[in-house]
Amino acid sequence: MRKLGVDYTPVVFEDINAVYKAYSEDRCQGVTSDRSQLLSRRSAFPKPEDHIILEAVMSKEPLAPAVADGDEQWRDAVTWIVYSTFEAEDLGIRSGNLDQFLGSEDPVIKRFLGKEDNLGSGIGLPNDFALRVVKHVGNYGQMYDRNLGPQTKLNLPRGQNKLWKDGGLLYSPPFR
Repeated sequence: MRKLGVDYTPVVFEDINAVYKAYSEDRCQGVTSDRSQLLSRRSAFPKPEDHIILEAVMSKEPLAPAVADGDEQWRDAVTWIVYSTFEAEDLGIRSGNLDQFLGSEDPVIKRFLGKEDNLGSGIGLPNDFALRVVKHVGNYGQMYDRNLGPQTKLNLPRGQNKLWKDGGLLYSPPFR
């Protein structure tokens, strides 16, 4: 906040629900958090349009799935399932066009969809795990649009949540 030239008095609350309760009761004038949380919480207010979210970025906070320590196989499965959504988008594979890729002779696509090699075996998943992910939930862009993007009340621009080739930060390691 100092960096932005804003005078403020920090107030500490027991948990995030207490923060928003205090805000809705005018016991504090503002809240800082990541944009997705601010948009989500704002959408629950009786008059969302009365609450402004500033464009200023005070910090970058990467958000990602987390798993309990000590279960490496589960961690690897979650990690590669997430990567599969990035890779599917990078390859142009969507839930709606998946069938068009099933007959592909491209070795990268064949391996990614589990049609050759043993992609999933090292992480305890079936070889066609990426195909199943895309079939059921789509690629990363589809999931983003459906949950945070233009198909929602939040309408959160993807920004850094784009693929690296589109100016974002997301990419997948090679599927080998």
